[in-house]
Parts: sequence; structure tokens; C-alpha cells
Amino acid sequence: AITDVASLKVEEADVLVNGEFVRTPSEDIKVGDILRIKAGERIAADGIVESGTSRIDTSAVNGEPVPMSVRKGDKIMSGCINLNEMFTLRVTAAADDSMISKIARAVEDASAEKPQIDRFITRFAKVYTPIVIAAAVLTAIVPSLITGDWSKWIYSALTFLVISCPCALVLSVPLAYFSGIGASSKLGILFKGGNSIEALGKVKAIAFDKTGTLTDGTFSVTKVECFGNADENALLTICGSCEQGSTHPVAESITSYCREKNLALVSPEKSEELAGRGVSSELNSKKILCGNERLMAENGIKLPANLAPTSGSVVYVAVDGNAVGRVVVSDTIKKTSRDAMKKLRALGIKTAMFTGDKKENAEIAANELGIDIVRAELLPDGKLEEIRKLRSEYGSVMFVGDGINDAPALAAADASVAMSDASDIAKETADITLRGVELTELAALRVLSERLMNRINSNYRFILAFNTSLLVLGFIGVITPSMSALLHNGSTIAICA
Repeated sequence: AITDVASLKVEEADVLVNGEFVRTPSEDIKVGDILRIKAGERIAADGIVESGTSRIDTSAVNGEPVPMSVRKGDKIMSGCINLNEMFTLRVTAAADDSMISKIARAVEDASAEKPQIDRFITRFAKVYTPIVIAAAVLTAIVPSLITGDWSKWIYSALTFLVISCPCALVLSVPLAYFSGIGASSKLGILFKGGNSIEALGKVKAIAFDKTGTLTDGTFSVTKVECFGNADENALLTICGSCEQGSTHPVAESITSYCREKNLALVSPEKSEELAGRGVSSELNSKKILCGNERLMAENGIKLPANLAPTSGSVVYVAVDGNAVGRVVVSDTIKKTSRDAMKKLRALGIKTAMFTGDKKENAEIAANELGIDIVRAELLPDGKLEEIRKLRSEYGSVMFVGDGINDAPALAAADASVAMSDASDIAKETADITLRGVELTELAALRVLSERLMNRINSNYRFILAFNTSLLVLGFIGVITPSMSALLHNGSTIAICA
């Protein structure tokens, strides 16, 4: 898993040296160096944009699939990918101190500090084995010293040892784990081992990543709001027509939505994309602005007061200086997420959302799902720290995620789950992988774990009761070692069946 993260590090970058850009190993990059970032390149070090504008893919760092527009003065973290125009970057942290290096170290440290599950069979053996051996020794020595019949009591001690051998328990526990792993695989839940099942049974709180875990991870138009007497289809037609020339994912979502509604889009007479703000167009001899609040403010356009907060990217539309409406493009919540949260609450499990998304988007989604705890705008180390806090408050915790940025939290949680479409490092780091994408499986998973542990405990009680009765019979000489072996094997067959 650590190697997979390290593979995201850039081996070389173009560094400005004596007025020319020279290909330089990333380990030689120093704070203050100027890097040239070409389109399609992964950024080698953390820094601040020195010149140029572009859009970058930040999903490796914060898990958000919508590219971020950057311009001079904006901060950028390593591991992100430049999608459009070439720009220059002033380095603020050397490669070894960059975000991707921090993620790699966080995964390594979190894996080392992950709580070790003291499995049932280990706890049992620590107590049972010394007690049995001590009891056998006492059975051989104490009565022999009193009666002088060493042969009889040594024979009884050997019978005691044969009876007390926990074969049935030692066989039944792994078989119970195997049956649990097999049953869960039919539900689309893949375990890496028995430790994960036992850890899951102790979980008191579950934290979720947002994008791609609780949501679909794909953006679409979720709301169209008109101001005044504007018509919804007319608003969409204006916005879609002006956004046709943009390659921004939000613009593409709007134009796709318009085409799905069979709206007749037209080409504007003029159109200019304004980096980080939107587009300015001329359509039917009218000046059209489609963009964010910043674009509206720059052009002195007043928006209606008391607009309801909404999750996602908001595109305001203004015609000849007057705001006529807004189109909201957001990541849609999975249909099963609400049901999953409801089932988990019914089991008494605390739910949390740890996301790199904006606070307002996270809170709206959490309120819609009924999630108890929300932590937003988190980088990978922030998610890791929140896992530690959650554990200190509630005990054993689970984390469910899908991205590279989730890897440290997945490694640190007592039990962790990766989604079916998760990144390779998330699947590698997690204890459990969902073959499907339905979060409702988590509640079934918890119930399965509890039933499995109850079965193991019932096996434990049966075997102890059975062996105790045989021990009494062996101690008073009713059964011989050969008889005890036969009875003992019979109990093993019974418990395994």
C-alpha cells in the first residue's frame, strides 16, 4: 500500500535554472524553485502558482472529482494533475515534505499503530492452558502424597490431560470464521481474514468518506431555480447554450442535462471562458453571464436575498445585468445511503462523515442522510486525526472510503471497508472490500459478525461444560484415557458439524 502511494510521487520536474527550464530529479527540488507544469503532468511539489491559469485534478489529495481552477497566487498540493494550460509554480515545500510523501508516511504510521485484535482463541489459551497444566500436576502429586498410590493418580492426571485438550474449540473457531467469510462473500462482502470479523463485532462508530462512498461520485443537475418570472426551460436553454464551449465538468453536466430534456441549444455570437468564475457570452444580442457569485459580484449583479443554501456547484445566470436564476450541479447521494444510515442507527452505531469537500456541502448531505458527526475540508492527515478522536470517544471505529486520500484513515481504523470501485491503494489497505456498491450491506455485515461471535461463545460454553463433566468422571476413575479420547473426539465432531 505504501509503495502504491509512493508511485504517485513525480520522479522529475522542469526547474527554472539560469533562465531555462531543466529536467531535474524531484529529490533535488528546493523551496523557492520555479517549476513548469505542463498539461497532463502530475505536480511534483507543493507550491503557489507563479503565472498562468489552468484547472487541476485534486482527487488524489481530497477525493473530490470536480477539477479546481487555479490562477496566480493559488496554493497547489503535490499529487494533483494539471488538466489544461501550462503554468509555473513556486515551490513552498520540498518533495520529501510534500502532500504525497505525507500520505505515504501517514499510511505507514497508521498501519503500525492500528490496534491489534486480541482474538478470542488467544485470550482463551492464555487462561485455559496454564490452568489445565497446573490442575494436572496437582492431580498427580497432591493425592499421591496423601495416599501413596502414585500409579493411580498419575493415570488420573493423564486422563485429565486427554479430556482437557481443547480440540473441539480450536477447530470450531476457525471453521466459524470460514463459514462467516463464505456467507459474507455471498452478500458481496470480501474479508481478508478472521481478525476483521471479530473487530467488526466491537465497532461502536462508523465514519464515511463522502464522494464516491455516500454519493455516486458523478455530477448532474439537481436543481433549477428561477428568479422572478423567468421560465425554467428558457433559463436552461440560455445557460446550456453559453456553456457549450466550455470543457469544465460543471458546464458539461449542464449541457448534457439540456440535451436530455431535448432543449434546442444555439451557439452564442461571442463567448469567453473566465478561469475560476464562469463564462461571458453574447446571445441574441444580449450579454449573458453564467458563473459563480464571484463573477456576479465583479459585474455588479445583485442576487436575491435569503437564497436557500444548497450543496454542489452553483451557476448563476444573468441577462443584461439582471440575475434570472441559478442551476445547481452536485454529486447525487446514492439511493441506498439513506437506508444504510437508518439501519446503522437502529443497531445503535454512531455515524460520521469525514470529507475533503466544502463544509456547507458536507453539512447539507449529512443532514439529508441523518449523519451524527460531520468533519469537512479534511486532507488525508486530517481524516487520520479524526479517526483517532472518534476512537478515544466511542471505542472501536470503522472507516469506509474509496480514494487515495482515504488510505491513512483506512489503515488506522479498527476495521475498514473499501468500496468496489475504490482506488487500488484503498482496497489494499482496507480489511474488507464491498463487491457491490450498496452500503446497506454494512448493517448486514455487523449482524453477521455478532451472530458469528455469539456462535463462537456458545461453542465455548458447550465445550467447557462438556469437558468439565468428563474431568469430574475422570478424576473419580469412572472413565479411562481411551474412553475420554473417544468421548472427546465425539464432542469435536458434534461441535464442528
